Amino acid sequence: MNFLTMEYFVTVAEKRSITKAAEELHITQQTLSAHIQAVERELGCKLIVRRNPLELTHEGEIFLRYAADFHRSYQAMQAEFCDITGNQRGVLRVGISYTRGRSIMPEIISAFQREYPNICIRLDENVNDALLRKLHGGEIDLAISNFDEPAQGIVLHDFYTERVVMLAPKSMCPPETGDELSAQELARFAGFPFVMGNPEDIVGRISRRMIKAAGFQPTVKAQSDNAETLFAMAADGIGICFCPQQMINMALSAQQLENVRIFTFSADDRYTINFGFRRRPYQWTAISEFMRIASETIGGRLWTEKNI
Repeated sequence: MNFLTMEYFVTVAEKRSITKAAEELHITQQTLSAHIQAVERELGCKLIVRRNPLELTHEGEIFLRYAADFHRSYQAMQAEFCDITGNQRGVLRVGISYTRGRSIMPEIISAFQREYPNICIRLDENVNDALLRKLHGGEIDLAISNFDEPAQGIVLHDFYTERVVMLAPKSMCPPETGDELSAQELARFAGFPFVMGNPEDIVGRISRRMIKAAGFQPTVKAQSDNAETLFAMAADGIGICFCPQQMINMALSAQQLENVRIFTFSADDRYTINFGFRRRPYQWTAISEFMRIASETIGGRLWTEKNI
């Protein structure tokens, strides 16, 4: 039994599949199965039940607790020696939402790779709540997301400010409606269909709060976790959506933008996107360097509140 075995078992437990775990680890299923069987022989008990999805036995759950601790220690050791030797290499796992990732990550990763060409960025694109769970569980090293409040064991740093706007097909805009809406003016859209985002995401929560303040129940024609899908549906005239202002130009073509109007709000419609990472005895320099480069590339130039 060694550190490699611990990593293999943690991955199997995460993926609940020998096949998926082997793909993630870039080894054969036979090699992975052999490692698991060797541990089972050494401990004298079964650790997994081979079915779909794979299940851990009671003994497997206990072993996972120890394996996860060893795996975290091994990762911390690798990170510290990367810093000591100056030989920065490995995988940095970054969690971010789907559309936000498409909007900002290509430029950030390009800048990061110029300074750290031997570190691979592995993106985990998901909704905010899932990113927080994965950060707590050690499945990602860094999350770029909105956090309502600091969670236990999580360190937050501000990145940039986003603003919620409403994207409406021009055919659904009441006459003589200004570009900035109060709650009373938002109520004028009550009779039109809406396409809504995830109610647990930050934009979903803010938009539903605004609609409630306007005093109406929206007719929801579609719901999606993917903001780009909502943008496209608004541009196609299916319904009105709420979205981060900064992402619109990235997601829609000039022709699509001709079909919609963008409305801002007089109420508080801004929120902060944070970097979040777990508090650890030793923090890999690559995490702080990624945050620095991201802030210099995006946060300090295009995405601060003064530019909104």
